[in-house]
Amino acid sequence: MTDQTTGDRTPHPAPSRAVARTVEESRLDGTLVPGGPTLAAEVLRESGFDELVAGLREPVVHASSLADLTSAVREAGVRLWRAAVDRAQGRTTSGTLDPYDDRPLYWARTSLSATLRGLDSPHLSVQHQRLGLLHLLDRTSRGIERAPWPDADPDEVRVMVSGFDVFGLDQSLRHSNPSGAAALQLDGVRLTTPYGPARVRAVMLPVVYGDFDQGVVEDAFGPVLRAGADRADLIMTISMTARGRMDVEKWAANTRGGTPDNQRDQHFGPVSRASHWPQPFDSPEWIETTLPYEAMVAAGTGPWPVVLKEGVREWPAGTFPDPSALTEGPDPSPGSTAAAGTGGDYLSNESMYRSNRLRQGLQAWDVPGGHLHISALEYPEDPAVLTDPAFEADRRAVVDQTVALVTAAAAAVARRR
Repeated sequence: MTDQTTGDRTPHPAPSRAVARTVEESRLDGTLVPGGPTLAAEVLRESGFDELVAGLREPVVHASSLADLTSAVREAGVRLWRAAVDRAQGRTTSGTLDPYDDRPLYWARTSLSATLRGLDSPHLSVQHQRLGLLHLLDRTSRGIERAPWPDADPDEVRVMVSGFDVFGLDQSLRHSNPSGAAALQLDGVRLTTPYGPARVRAVMLPVVYGDFDQGVVEDAFGPVLRAGADRADLIMTISMTARGRMDVEKWAANTRGGTPDNQRDQHFGPVSRASHWPQPFDSPEWIETTLPYEAMVAAGTGPWPVVLKEGVREWPAGTFPDPSALTEGPDPSPGSTAAAGTGGDYLSNESMYRSNRLRQGLQAWDVPGGHLHISALEYPEDPAVLTDPAFEADRRAVVDQTVALVTAAAAAVARRR
């Protein structure tokens, strides 16, 4: 593991017990330029989240019992998610970073995770207790463990979306993810459509295979796919693709093979199965979108073109895993083994696959579902610059178009009612 430390100016205290950080936590010490401030500290300071993190850390560090520690961790995650959403949507103002910036949430969560991993507490007698608390912090700070629709009215179309954390941090620590920024803009929002209102629930997914193996996608979407009053009317996973395009993905594939994740882990083979949620058996090789893509394409959003993306990679029936047998085509062939969906073979494809495999397992056939890939960002030319007006305007344009596409999908569902 590469040590990027060039001087510790991070806003977190040194761990109080000897502990190995995760790869993600190790990047808290990374800088954009040698001798400069750590990127995490800069983001937290410029967003005003340094004070938030310090305030959330205090009850965790000074908890007087395991029950108090658990309560403090839960409260930290809930407050962090709410603070990120409130800042994004303009209900609160802190720091000088653009409200559309998704990075404060990521680095605040990572900082609190490192604190909790290194906490020398007399209330933690076995490692499973600490791991349980880390899990609790992660899920609550992603907007996952909470009431599904606390503010929805009976007449509102209910739309569930997900964005992703930042990733590609070994290439540049300053990366932002417009899908995560869109999730923060959308959570709890009441959209207006010509056919009635829609209420959005949003969550943030990690870019970590291990968390996907533990069912983070299913835990996020399951509560709104079960039969009953909380069932959504539409689900959509969202992630970032290449520059200058907006793609509604036609096919999700039962496959892994993309680049390493945020923990530098890489997997190959079929998508694992979440043990605690119902799903088809056997898992389907391919799942086709049921999003109202015609309405999304026809909505006339901009600045980027919107298309239904076709094209898959597969092993024809009986040829897996022969490398020379791989083929590409617009749609899967009968009996083939998936190598890549229209959205590739990374966690964006897997988020669509898992959420819609779960939709099938819960027999939510009336709920449209699929994936939207949105344009990548253009960063400041100077790699030492965290942000500038052109970058912020670019991200805002991508996010605003994403919101418009979610609104178009919601309108199509409302029209069918």
